[in-house]
Amino acid sequence: QVQLVESGGGLVQAGGSLRLSCAASVPGRTFISYTVGWFRQAPGKEREFVAAIAGNNYIWYADSVKGRFAVSRDNSKNTVYLQMNSLSPDDTAVYYCAAGGAFSIVTTDYGYWGQGTQVTVSS
Repeated sequence: QVQLVESGGGLVQAGGSLRLSCAASVPGRTFISYTVGWFRQAPGKEREFVAAIAGNNYIWYADSVKGRFAVSRDNSKNTVYLQMNSLSPDDTAVYYCAAGGAFSIVTTDYGYWGQGTQVTVSS
């Protein structure tokens, strides 16, 4: 059973930065075989794709975060990071990391999810 734990959320002023971490426990398989995606869900809205990184470091970003957010992974630590810069109140949401086998930006393609971490950006 893959387990994912997000950390690093919090309250930040507009224009500020946060770095989220997603630590994975992947018994029976190597972490590099998983694509890890970041998603977010604001109150009253659907969960939406933010960024994803495959084991070979292929990366894709949502247009809304391109140029501001950066995803990376450290396979030796079974951890994926999401560096978020130039944050705006529109980025306020619960951020989730998810793991799946194939590269995808679709929520239903990911079988394992973390519990989420709250990011609040004040104006």
